[in-house]
Amino acid sequence: MKRPRARNSEPVRPVSIVGTGSYVPERVLTNADLEKMVDTTNEWIVSRTGIRERRIAAPGEFTSHMAAKAAQRAMTQAKVSAGEIDLILVATVTPDTFFPSTACHVQRLIGATSAACFDLSAACSGFLYAIEVAQQFISNRTYNTVLVIGADRLSSIVNWEDRNTCVLFGDGAGAALLRWRAGSSGVITTFMGSDGRHANILHMPGGGCAAPTTPENFDKKLNTLHMNGRETFKQAVISMQTATTKALEQSGLSIQDLSCIIPHQANLRIIEALAERMDVPLEKFHVNLDRYGNTSAAAVAIALDEASRTGRFHMGDYILMVVFGGGLTYASSVVQW
Repeated sequence: MKRPRARNSEPVRPVSIVGTGSYVPERVLTNADLEKMVDTTNEWIVSRTGIRERRIAAPGEFTSHMAAKAAQRAMTQAKVSAGEIDLILVATVTPDTFFPSTACHVQRLIGATSAACFDLSAACSGFLYAIEVAQQFISNRTYNTVLVIGADRLSSIVNWEDRNTCVLFGDGAGAALLRWRAGSSGVITTFMGSDGRHANILHMPGGGCAAPTTPENFDKKLNTLHMNGRETFKQAVISMQTATTKALEQSGLSIQDLSCIIPHQANLRIIEALAERMDVPLEKFHVNLDRYGNTSAAAVAIALDEASRTGRFHMGDYILMVVFGGGLTYASSVVQW
């Protein structure tokens, strides 16, 4: 009896990012605006976080809407039609609905009727987790074209009475189209890590089956973000340094080989601490959190699109993306553009 050929019996293919796109809502919420909402000041926010403003989704503007707009911009740049997309991955912690997936909503909005769809939950690390998942599908020839989106509407789960957290977060989406591209190393390596022992330092305790929202617990705001700021800062620096070191070791590159580092856009002090530990000038990092705040899974995706379009790196350059998120999760990806 003839044995069928395994789907991945052929050599793996290199995978490249062939297009990026991003979207942020029109409404700008400045630190001055927050001064009218909670007991805080512009000086307090800037000195501790580096954030000056963030974008807030309009009423009726959901995660899928932002994701679809970012996706369409990536498709335009890559000259990829909706019908060519084989798989849509949406990294988010603020899905439109628990089910169907936000990826299915995006599919409908962009008309990618041939694509398989699912969401991925890794908090702020989600975009790089999804990049690695996409790479596996393409390199093993399961799919040819994968749309990866990081999108979050964090304004929907922020406690606007908590001055320690509400000043940090914003809304937005970033997207990347991945394909095999001859003659390019593309995504060289992605290192991913998690440590569930620190699950409670940054989490949303309610809303799931463990703590459903009820009339009895509604006033506890369990369905909003809760954060231990001091411990989150500490673990962010440690885990991002670990992820950066591991990814560089796996790629055979040094920090000096990189043209640009795109870190998670959570707090400027975290980025400064990482730069100091890695002995890298801050100028090598692409930072836009002063304008957008922390947009979770969208943050590094928006920054990647912005850095690419503004010429921070060029074809053939090596770049590194590094992230940290609730879970705790962390990841770093080395890419040859």
